[in-house]
Amino acid sequence: MSEQNIKKMIGDVFEEIANGIESGNFGKRVRVGLTAFGSEHGTDNLVKGAELAQANDPSIEVCLIGPKVESNLTQFNAETEDEGYKLMEQLLDDGTIDACVTMHYNFPIGVSTVGRVITPAMAKEMTIATTTGTSSPHRVEAMVLNGVAGIITAKAMGNPDPTVGILNVDGARQVERALKDLSNGGYPIKFAESNRADGGCVMRGNDLLQGVPDVMVTDTLTGNILMKVFSSYQTGGGFEAMGYGYGPGIGQGYERVILIVSRASGYPVIANAINYAGKAIKGGLKTLVKTEFDKANHAGLSKILEGFKKESEKAQDSKEEVKMPDKEIVESSIAGIDILELEDAVQALWAAGIYAESGMGCTGPIVMVSSTKLEAAKHELAKAGYVAEESNC
Repeated sequence: MSEQNIKKMIGDVFEEIANGIESGNFGKRVRVGLTAFGSEHGTDNLVKGAELAQANDPSIEVCLIGPKVESNLTQFNAETEDEGYKLMEQLLDDGTIDACVTMHYNFPIGVSTVGRVITPAMAKEMTIATTTGTSSPHRVEAMVLNGVAGIITAKAMGNPDPTVGILNVDGARQVERALKDLSNGGYPIKFAESNRADGGCVMRGNDLLQGVPDVMVTDTLTGNILMKVFSSYQTGGGFEAMGYGYGPGIGQGYERVILIVSRASGYPVIANAINYAGKAIKGGLKTLVKTEFDKANHAGLSKILEGFKKESEKAQDSKEEVKMPDKEIVESSIAGIDILELEDAVQALWAAGIYAESGMGCTGPIVMVSSTKLEAAKHELAKAGYVAEESNC
């Protein structure tokens, strides 16, 4: 055996000891359940995935929850899906199993799942936050919480300082400002830098394919679509063959570790999802959910989220009509404004006596102003909270 391999073995042993002490699972195998109902590819597909997961990681014990099947794995029998889900919850709550992988589960509002994919360009693992469930009924608030959930999950996977990118969807610029405020408030966030020439932490489709950030923050519906595309783009969509599934449900105060896979997930994804669950438990996921949200709230998370609620209430009030200033030639542009706030930003400049128009540049929404009013316009937009003081993350 080479010296390099010996060093790796020693390092792995010390890592396992450290993770075991942190998570409270040192000296015992992690038990991960799998509900054996509902797969579009049949029960045999689920059993095959479970047995593969067990073979891949002997430090976990895989338990099947469902009808009796031919397998040497531990089994907890239930005849119907409803019985299976009730049994799953019972086994989780009494500590018989540490985590469970299932094809369907109704999480409460405030909990959403964090998936893991393998990106095609660089074969790099990337966390998608989030993929099912709802962190909040308010879109931007949900995405901010998704960012914290993604960081928690990445840390449980062994990445102590994950890079964070925000997918360029509606609300992205508001999320960027909120996460920067959170970081400045004392919850350090290491922002990723887009590989596109203009940089920034708002990610493009190219960054998705290349896996630029460790954690990609997005809304749940977009994240769900991304999971399906990344997992089955090589198979035509009917058989999800790649990645680790839709991941564990994360939320403040939520203690069950339940991971989601799709009814279209093939046995390779089933196996990876089970191993994902085992690694999350060994990485102290349950402890991290509490400690990281505590740190984030101490850094101002609750206040930031409360601000979104106030903004929403304010937006519902009737708006005073703003008179448009005299038109000017607008040859300069200001980027970094969220599409949902674009027209409000224009109105804010009109109210300040600066003529402006809205537009769409190659990197997203822009406000166009006269070059002679550019600096004044930037100042007004920053003062009103539509752009950050610094344009880059």
